Amino acid sequence: MTRYGYQALAQYPKSEKFALAADIKRCLHRILEKVIEANKKYYKKTTLQELDVEVAKLRAFLRLSQELGFLPFKKYEIWSKMVVEIGKMLGGWIKSIQR
Repeated sequence: MTRYGYQALAQYPKSEKFALAADIKRCLHRILEKVIEANKKYYKKTTLQELDVEVAKLRAFLRLSQELGFLPFKKYEIWSKMVVEIGKMLGGWIKSIQR
């Protein structure tokens, strides 16, 4: 997903490269960091909740990008499907921790 995101962000207008695109990149990096942390920690609940927040932020940033016209609908559709799939995996991970 991150690889696809970088390709999509390369097409953002120059005025948004250091604003919205930078926020999305930062969010992608935090998601990767939280996944690594959750894999390594013994108590995962708070880390997984933080990861869930980051996924929600990314979803909101993508929606905003599409509404503002920076992200074509087809790329938005592909990328948001990836984010939904990650959200499903994360939901299953959270449920398995709560048991």
